[in-house]
Amino acid sequence: MLAGDAVGRYGERVAVRYLEAAGMRVLARNWRCRDGELDVVALDGGCLVVCEVKTRRSGVCGSPAEAVTPAKLVRLRRLTAAWLAERGERYPEVRIDVIAVTRGLRGAAEVEHLRGVG
Repeated sequence: MLAGDAVGRYGERVAVRYLEAAGMRVLARNWRCRDGELDVVALDGGCLVVCEVKTRRSGVCGSPAEAVTPAKLVRLRRLTAAWLAERGERYPEVRIDVIAVTRGLRGAAEVEHLRGVG
């Protein structure tokens, strides 16, 4: 069984594979600034997509996506603005997605992709 940080890293690897298989191009992983971290930044066509990845071992404590609170969305918007400002780039569309990964005791992980959550 995977320990805390290992569960998160596993979920991010699963999320990146999922996004790439969906045709997105990953621009950054675990981008950090003084205000926090963006898990995955990707391009979906011309749209910049910031993905918050939440991973759980089961649904006992609720869906991984339920961990993305309104306060977390405010923080993700602020971090997205910082990421854009650092690069000086503009995109015709920017969205925030949640990738919820559930890894049970056996079998493949389940991935739920919630688009445009904030």
